[in-house]
Amino acid sequence: MKSDFLIAVTQLAAERGLPKESVVGAVEAALVSAYKKDAYAAGYNITVRLNPNDGEIKVYVLKDVVEEVTEPRREIDVEEARKYKSGAVLNDTIEMNATFPMAGRIAAQTAKQVVLQRLREAERELVLAEYAHRVGDILGGRVERLEPHGLVVSLGRTEALLPREETVTTERYRSSQTLQFYLQEVARTTRGPELILSRSHPNLVQRLFEREVPEIFNGIVEIKAVAREAGFRSKLAVSSRQEGVDPVGSCVGLRGIRIQNIVTELQGEKIDVVQWNEDPTVFIASALSPAQVLRVELRKGEQSASVTVPERQLSLAIGREGQNVRLAAKLTGWNIDILSPEETASRQKREAPTVEAAPQAAAATAVAEEAAPAPVETVTAVEQPVEAEQPVPVDAVDGVEPEGALPEVSAEEEVLAEVEGLEAEPEVVVEPEPAGLSADDERLWIVPAAVNEPSVLRFAEDILPGRGERSDRDRTRGKSRRGRRTRS
Repeated sequence: MKSDFLIAVTQLAAERGLPKESVVGAVEAALVSAYKKDAYAAGYNITVRLNPNDGEIKVYVLKDVVEEVTEPRREIDVEEARKYKSGAVLNDTIEMNATFPMAGRIAAQTAKQVVLQRLREAERELVLAEYAHRVGDILGGRVERLEPHGLVVSLGRTEALLPREETVTTERYRSSQTLQFYLQEVARTTRGPELILSRSHPNLVQRLFEREVPEIFNGIVEIKAVAREAGFRSKLAVSSRQEGVDPVGSCVGLRGIRIQNIVTELQGEKIDVVQWNEDPTVFIASALSPAQVLRVELRKGEQSASVTVPERQLSLAIGREGQNVRLAAKLTGWNIDILSPEETASRQKREAPTVEAAPQAAAATAVAEEAAPAPVETVTAVEQPVEAEQPVPVDAVDGVEPEGALPEVSAEEEVLAEVEGLEAEPEVVVEPEPAGLSADDERLWIVPAAVNEPSVLRFAEDILPGRGERSDRDRTRGKSRRGRRTRS
């Protein structure tokens, strides 16, 4: 039949969640300290053993075997030692049964303190053994209280600390709130092992995906890289180890149910899942999603890349306060510069060698001058006056005028032209199209120079003389007729 003492030990082990052997060891150490406080046992090397079956307590005195005894309470000679243990030799330790009177009040109080201290040490060692191999995993906990240096989180059997620097600025914590935490470290302190948690660590996102996505947990889909700005946005690069499996679709889930659970756990943090690629050019273009990329130029010596995006998507590629390009740089490991097409063209011109640029510029100028058409002039419907009489060329023989000779102009026509003040308009000379030009020739698409005179907008009244006057007379006559009919 078990004694009351043994029943109390068993109950204590169940309440503390400790092995029964640990509690029995703590009780034995407490009894040793209690006996040593007693005056009868002073100077003796005492050990106590508790029988776990019947709860019987036995006290033993330990003595060392020596040739000559100087301390009778701790030493014994060889002949005396062989009475308790046959075959005892020098430097052996002999256990001898001892009987001491029951400890008093002070000794009992000391034993109680020793038991509590040993139980706390056993709990700490148990916590260290349980959580030491879980560093880097996620744990579910409940916020117990808020303190100046951080939050105290209850993990069930023990408490952990969430420091201020590991919290997320956009999250609001309250007492009795249940969240998922990332176990960052198990630190040894003077008060025992201390668990350090985190809510801003990038691996928290990775562990949540491993828990929500079976393909990642089974190893079919692999997470290559994670970049996170806690509370705002995260980027995840995934790849598939099995042909025919879409890694991005597996992480998103049907109608986004899988990724939505993770976003809810992170209290609304946005998550971009992109496909990883061995080619840095393709990977960088994917990392800048949702922006559209036109061109990626790599400089492997500097580990940097220049990315050209359309003008209308510059803000989308850069992100708010540079967040999108910053996360893409963390995800890919490359320094990324976002450029517009105009900036890319100007940079290429600056980086081009000056020796080669001069002949190319001269050749381009020569082609442009050769293909530039004559300036277009505006021709008006005005009769050109005839110039004054020109002398007859010497080549004219027998009244036959040579080619190019101008006809004679009478004096009356010359006076009439001077009175009306009409100026002769220059004739438009249309140059024939150079031979050998085709539709692919770039000289056909050069924009001509601006016209010398502005275009003239003409109305029917200007083209048909007298039309406007007749319309005005008819309108006036209709008004007068209507007026006479109204008066009558």
